[in-house]
Amino acid sequence: MSGERFWEIDALRGAAVVMMIIFHTVFAASFLGVSPIDVLHGFWRGFALATATLFILIAGVSIWISSARAGAVLGRWRLAAKNLRRGAGIFLVGLGITAATWLFVRDEFVLFGVLQCIGLSIALSPLFLRFGKANLLIGAVIILLAPLVATVDGPLSLAWIGIHPADFASLDYVPLVPWLGVFLIGMSLGATAYPGGRRRFPAGGSDNPPLGPVAFIGRHSLVIYLVHVPFILLALALVFPGLGARMVSLFLS
Repeated sequence: MSGERFWEIDALRGAAVVMMIIFHTVFAASFLGVSPIDVLHGFWRGFALATATLFILIAGVSIWISSARAGAVLGRWRLAAKNLRRGAGIFLVGLGITAATWLFVRDEFVLFGVLQCIGLSIALSPLFLRFGKANLLIGAVIILLAPLVATVDGPLSLAWIGIHPADFASLDYVPLVPWLGVFLIGMSLGATAYPGGRRRFPAGGSDNPPLGPVAFIGRHSLVIYLVHVPFILLALALVFPGLGARMVSLFLS
């Protein structure tokens, strides 16, 4: 039981990865000037928010499941240390993306993106495990605070919370307010649907799960997250003649 994966969790995470690849392809085409699509408003803005929501929600469900299983063996403090290490690892990967975008897109580099948000949320998760289903309410309160926090201008050092200078811009900005709230709602869903880390509802197909290819993508989501952008840029360069030279000049300027 301790190592069992739930195909529906993998499939939902895989769906989020597919949505991410679609959005980043459209975003790159717009950013590089090969398409007039507005990715900052309307449908594509909603699509981006839905993608981030699904990613972070599933991260909350997953940390509940893994913590419920490990907690019975490790105890409270060792479990907290385990989640802290896990969160720190994901956060550090996010810092790598921050460094890469600072080198190539300095005006809008990723300061606190989705991986930093998920990593820090996982590190903080031991503080919220005791609340179980009540994390739904805590998460909702954090989300409701977001419009208020968004009106506050402050130093860039508080960007991880949701407070930043008025002229701040980033290619990927996912602060704890409101996104920790989404993560906690995911933990609440985990407590409801997977008490003790066990599925409480029927979901056939464990040997040959539905949506098998999508679930496979979900099982390798971090690797795909890290490598998909270069492949998107390469594909666009092959489709649109002259775009490769434009990319080089843009990123080196």
